[in-house]
Amino acid sequence: MSKDSKRRGFGGPGPGPIGAPGPKAKDFKGTMKNLLIYLKPFRVAIISVIILAIGSAAFSIVGPKILGKATTKIFEGLVGKVQGTGTGIDFTYIGNIMLILLGLYIVSTLFAFVQGFIMANVTQKVSYNLRKELSEKINRMPLKYFDKKSHGEVLSRVTNDIDTLGQSLNQSMTQVITAITTMIGVLIMMFSISWVMTLAALIVLPISMMFISFIIKNSQKHFKTQQEYLGHINGQVEEVYSGQNIVKVFNKEDDVCKTFNDVNDTLYDSAWKSQFLSGIMMPMMNLIGNLGYVVVSILGGYLTIKGSIQVGDIQSFIQYVRNFTQPLSQVAQVANLMQSTAASAERVFEFLEEEEEVQLSDNPVSPEWLLGSVSFENVNFGYNEDKTIINNFTANVKPGQKVAIVGPTGAGKTTIMKLLMRFYDVNSGEIKIDGHNINDFNRDDLRSMFGMVLQDTWLFNGSIMDNIKYGRLDATEEEVIEAAKAAHAHGFIRTLPDGYNMELNEEASNVSQGQKQLLTIARAILADPKILILDEATSSVDTRTEVLIQKAMARLMEGRTSFIIAHRLSTIRDADLILVMKEGDIIEQGSHTELLANDGFYASLYNSQFDDVEAS
Repeated sequence: MSKDSKRRGFGGPGPGPIGAPGPKAKDFKGTMKNLLIYLKPFRVAIISVIILAIGSAAFSIVGPKILGKATTKIFEGLVGKVQGTGTGIDFTYIGNIMLILLGLYIVSTLFAFVQGFIMANVTQKVSYNLRKELSEKINRMPLKYFDKKSHGEVLSRVTNDIDTLGQSLNQSMTQVITAITTMIGVLIMMFSISWVMTLAALIVLPISMMFISFIIKNSQKHFKTQQEYLGHINGQVEEVYSGQNIVKVFNKEDDVCKTFNDVNDTLYDSAWKSQFLSGIMMPMMNLIGNLGYVVVSILGGYLTIKGSIQVGDIQSFIQYVRNFTQPLSQVAQVANLMQSTAASAERVFEFLEEEEEVQLSDNPVSPEWLLGSVSFENVNFGYNEDKTIINNFTANVKPGQKVAIVGPTGAGKTTIMKLLMRFYDVNSGEIKIDGHNINDFNRDDLRSMFGMVLQDTWLFNGSIMDNIKYGRLDATEEEVIEAAKAAHAHGFIRTLPDGYNMELNEEASNVSQGQKQLLTIARAILADPKILILDEATSSVDTRTEVLIQKAMARLMEGRTSFIIAHRLSTIRDADLILVMKEGDIIEQGSHTELLANDGFYASLYNSQFDDVEAS
């Protein structure tokens, strides 16, 4: 990536600067109602926060009025001393005022600290609960959802949106209470000093509101674009990072950087404009506020000369004017934070409301005593309803049989296995295990009957022991070692640093492809499934490793109904039944010898792989 790209960075998903408009929710009221449901268990804590926020603001508001009395006393003492009519400044009185002020501000700060502590605790618990629900929801989501959404988009819901929700909720809850309390309290105190000066000071209010509205209106579109392209760029970076090897193999670094820069340029432009517009909010508010101070100072001096107010009242009033303009900015920020909260919450709730897989059956069948016979009866399926890719698929598999499924790429081999495990539901027809429709099983029970060894091995960041134990989490170390021996993996594991305790990195690139495959076979052996699915398990390893894997798979398939998806037809010659698929249909089935004798499509596939060998 270019230096310019690094300099610009990604930006954060948080609420943003003061006055920065967040993305708007489509259904603000509905989203906030849903959010209140999650806040309901913490209503006692939230009420406490409200009381503490009001108390903190109230103690802080009284301060300037009392400080004004000290200022007046100092002024009167100095004037009396100069005129020779007084005894000077009454420091005892001023000392008492200072002690009172110190006590007020300490109590106000203490209230603010406690309310912040409570609110942070509430928002973190709400964020935790939402993350927990999202994590559990992901496990209940159908695969078709993830086929349509990028990894970055899904991760953004769990990370960016939850973080934004927590941050903005924490700030908005306390700020809105403090801002309203401060504005009302300050206004009352200002009127108690001078209604004339109060009306003069309020002249700046419509000017401030007009300016805030102008900023919000013009920066809204830029913040929307920023949030949108932040999701795009996160998805692109995640995709490129996970596929870094492919990017390097095809020398696509420049193309990837160009795509990143194009998206990042849009993000940069929108972020710069939105940050600039929201960044000028405070300087302009300060300018308007300073104009108000000038008016108040001139008018206050005039009223003091007339004897309508005291000198200390001018000082108090100026502080109140300052305290009055700050809540205006806070109100603008709270409005933005509430929009940001609602927008993030809406994305989270949309995910939580997505269609789920039906996990439980009304009268579930127990898989405990099943033998493992499988039958497909007139199965039709398409990933899209208007395009069927499995057409009237019918096959019967006896318990313990080794069934090979062969055919050209795109024939539907892997799709059949996905249907068998109910990763997808059939459009029509039935799939039965021991005569029971797979829809009659709880999904967990159904999938517990299967073990899978795939072409794309999946290992997670952790020790080799933990990766094998993933097949059965309650397995002992001795059982794990026995499974590794059965998979012919024990030998190479002993040669690794730390052996079974060696940590695999995130991509498991610190072991070879063949070693990964043996580990996944060990995991499947440990799981001891009734039905086994092997999907191109030896397609990307060397001949010597393939022999080891073949031995391990033979051990794994003993006494189990097994489905083998293979392009290397030499690996399935001893299969009990071979299903030959083409464009979603079974066009031939039988043993290897029978299919060769038929001299059909299978024979053509087989001979195309071995013509050269037979000719030599």
